[in-house]
Amino acid sequence: MISLVRLAALPALSALLLTLASCGGSSPLGNPSTVSNPTQTSNQSLSFAYFQRCINPIFLAQLQIQLNGTTVTNTCSGAGCHAYATGAGGALRIVPTAQVIDVTNPANTPTVIQASDMYKNFLSAQAEVVIGSPTLSLLENKPLNRGVLHGGGLVFASDTDPHIVLMNFWITNPEPSGQDEFSSANYATLFSNGDPVNGTCNTQ
Repeated sequence: MISLVRLAALPALSALLLTLASCGGSSPLGNPSTVSNPTQTSNQSLSFAYFQRCINPIFLAQLQIQLNGTTVTNTCSGAGCHAYATGAGGALRIVPTAQVIDVTNPANTPTVIQASDMYKNFLSAQAEVVIGSPTLSLLENKPLNRGVLHGGGLVFASDTDPHIVLMNFWITNPEPSGQDEFSSANYATLFSNGDPVNGTCNTQ
């Protein structure tokens, strides 16, 4: 026999499920059973400079998203999705107003950068990555609907989308072993003319 306590808890459970599904309307119980969360084994870090210049803008861009059979325009950092303060979209959290930091200015030491909103965005995004393995990284798999539920819909139609190409390059070009996320050792690989402020984002 179902207890009165369990019956009383049903409305609260229903409300919780609706809240969890608010970014896209999908049931949080609909995740496929094949999803896994691989253990991070690399001792490397991804580049903060490349994230700031090339990846963070993706989260702010107005994107055409396929959601429940309809095309909608939204940003990943929108209030109902991954906004730091009000998002309902899982672990990824983005501060939309994070200010760009001049990584070539000696005054912007690692300590200064680590206190910034941009660094919060960097840490949150890197936590969704298996370094060196784009196909195992939730940062790509979710917006591609690649083997995992994404309540925000299909954001990118394929892995040839220019935004995904940028993510691929970031994920597969970590800092050299022993270097932290602020290292300039990889700038020549990551940016045209090795310039993290004015150079274009390399993708190959």
